[in-house]
Amino acid sequence: MALGLSQEALAAHANLHRTYIGSIERGERNVALINIIVLAKTLHCKPSELLQCLDTDNDETLP
Repeated sequence: MALGLSQEALAAHANLHRTYIGSIERGERNVALINIIVLAKTLHCKPSELLQCLDTDNDETLP
């Protein structure tokens, strides 16, 4: 959201399918490490930042 990218634009920049991006956001997919890296590069962040919500003692963040 901070970059102003829609799911479709993010998918296009990352060379991934738009429905794949949507299913990631909804927690319906287990994302391959390579795709985490691709998405991080596209979003100009570190892969660890995309996984930051998992680095907590709060089990409510896990599916």
